[in-house]
Amino acid sequence: MSVSQPKGPKNNNSNNEINPEQALGLVSLGLMQKLSDKGIADLNWLKEDEKCDSFELRQRLELTSLAIETGAPLSTLEVSKLLGVRPGSSKVERGGIIAKKISRNVWRLIKSNQESTHWRN
Repeated sequence: MSVSQPKGPKNNNSNNEINPEQALGLVSLGLMQKLSDKGIADLNWLKEDEKCDSFELRQRLELTSLAIETGAPLSTLEVSKLLGVRPGSSKVERGGIIAKKISRNVWRLIKSNQESTHWRN
């Protein structure tokens, strides 16, 4: 005769796994801890967690410098990546760099002269 085991929650093999409700509870607990640590007044989490990718920034600056030094022709997409904006006219200045349109989808980057830059107060 076999001995029957009681069918209770203690003998269930899935005790080591968490169910979806428990997972949601853990995520909520973490979120509440984050809110209490940083203060509940500022709820814009995207700006708080936004970080600068220094590797990508360094690559962009090095590529911009190389494009200026060599005078290599660039496409509109490449100029958009380097300047951070899509050029809207045949001559665009941003951050001390001028992008001049040579022909259709061909651009050249040059440095703007410090003397010709006008700062408004």
